[in-house]
Amino acid sequence: KHPEQQYIQFDTSNVLFIVGGTFVGLEDIIRRRLGKTRIGFGGSEDSNQRHFTDAKAEREWLQAQVTNEDVVEYGLIPELVGRLPVISPLMPLSLDALVEILTKPKNALVRQYQHLFSLEGAKLSFTDDALYALAEKASKRATGARALRAVIEEAMIDLMYDLPDLDNDGVEYVVDKSHIESPRKLEELRRNKANSA
Repeated sequence: KHPEQQYIQFDTSNVLFIVGGTFVGLEDIIRRRLGKTRIGFGGSEDSNQRHFTDAKAEREWLQAQVTNEDVVEYGLIPELVGRLPVISPLMPLSLDALVEILTKPKNALVRQYQHLFSLEGAKLSFTDDALYALAEKASKRATGARALRAVIEEAMIDLMYDLPDLDNDGVEYVVDKSHIESPRKLEELRRNKANSA
């Protein structure tokens, strides 16, 4: 709101508010509340604590134990937390989910690049291995689906630069896993000209 304008009242009784974020260190607060001293195999545990085979399983269990008090201790103000009646921890996306995000939506990243190639008269396709390699790289960045744009851009930027300089009429380019791991020249991804009829 601009300081010289009037306040506008807005009825929020039928508005659904969703708040999301990454809360680094929240597990430590939950662990402290539950009386745990450390993640891993060597920590001391009492009768109320569970034994975990790996740190990931323990982290997921801890996140499922989150309470409003933990979030307040983390630093959110109680007035805000009081207006958020449900806290639902979300687990990292699987590789399959990341591949679906790359390919399924109407304006998926893969489809965007395919459209850009079609503007130059070429066809673009990705092998399944390439899609999973992109998903794996994105997963390692630990930022969920947000990393997908960056990793596909890294794989495609030089190809997009070289594309207008080639005769692309009816040509198909196939991006495979080896290109994702170590980018190659666009000409190396070229397949035989498609049948023109």
